[in-house]
Amino acid sequence: MNRKQFRTKLAPTFRYWMEVEVHVYGFSIAANVLLSFFPFLIIMVSLCKYVLHWNGAEQAIYMALEQMFPDEMGQFLVRNLKATVWQRGPFQYVSVLLLFFTANGVFEPLEVALNRVWGVGSNRSYFRNQLLSMALILTCGALALLSFALTAMNQQLFGELTGSRGSSVLVGAFFKTAAAVVTIFILFLVYWLLPNTRIAPLRVAPVAILVGLLLEALKYLSLLLWPWLRTKLQNEYGPFQYSAMILLWSFFAAMLVLAGAEWAARRGVEMKAEPEQPAREESADGN
Repeated sequence: MNRKQFRTKLAPTFRYWMEVEVHVYGFSIAANVLLSFFPFLIIMVSLCKYVLHWNGAEQAIYMALEQMFPDEMGQFLVRNLKATVWQRGPFQYVSVLLLFFTANGVFEPLEVALNRVWGVGSNRSYFRNQLLSMALILTCGALALLSFALTAMNQQLFGELTGSRGSSVLVGAFFKTAAAVVTIFILFLVYWLLPNTRIAPLRVAPVAILVGLLLEALKYLSLLLWPWLRTKLQNEYGPFQYSAMILLWSFFAAMLVLAGAEWAARRGVEMKAEPEQPAREESADGN
């Protein structure tokens, strides 16, 4: 693919990004991520601590937070997460169900946005959306928990084989790989199941892989820009700087996810249109 073809492929996506409606979807998704983020973490830590009694998986969650959010922000989240879980006490099933209800709110605006991308005229009812959202959040939680559990198991194994210093490097590399795979699979499920229409899995699988890798790149970009961004957010948002950081990161991540859906839908339309071209040419020659 030459440079002109590359620009031609990306131009519709940039035009899609410039639509005001898409920005509304992006910020709505980001706001729901902000509201869902901490309750989801409470559920994961409480499950590891009070149900599974698995300290290694619990520590893997804290490690993930410190890798994703650098410096004081990661320490702040870990410290408050530990305090909140300790204050709540043993695993409370009714309370956890309410937390799940809060955590699945991100799928409401995401379904509306994906339906628009795929040209679906009607959204699911609120009840059906909540059922599907609950199924997705349970699946996402199970996948995240599996990633934490595998990280904990490998941390113990690497510690025995290489010692504590070598273990930290290998465990970090393993966790990043596992996190990328889990992210890609979650994106695949969202692209495939969330729109209110039938979509062939093979149409969205390549997009899920691409967007998953781009989200990993976005994470490292945010870490690179963090020293500058931290100062700016602290000056402008004061005590709300961490909330602003999560909101901004979630917005850009949501825009990547929506761009992937737009590209998959447009690619499907282009693939359907290609076989019609020879027929038109033959018809023109016959005339």
